[in-house]
Amino acid sequence: MSDWIDIASLDDVPQRGARVVKTTQGCVAVFRTANDEVYALDNSCPHKGGPLAEGIVHGASVTCPLHNWVFSLETGLAAGADEGQVATYRARVLNGRIELEAAFLAARSAA
Repeated sequence: MSDWIDIASLDDVPQRGARVVKTTQGCVAVFRTANDEVYALDNSCPHKGGPLAEGIVHGASVTCPLHNWVFSLETGLAAGADEGQVATYRARVLNGRIELEAAFLAARSAA
């Protein structure tokens, strides 16, 4: 059984938007879809380092704001002809709060 760490209210992240969690190992983007699903990915596009939290969320995907690469929020894989993958982390909503898996936060060590 995993332990989870509360990071924010679901209402703190707009639908089809994201917020950034800063850690000593880099920033993580926490996304909320139109259906209130949450996903956590590295905030850096593998193509040119674009800030994914500033991208456009559509369905279960995000489009990088720099060069329009599209990534699955579920798998982190680039779509279409683009190649690459963004690291994903376990996230969930419980009682209206967004939680990230504690093992992830321990490994990244919050800044």
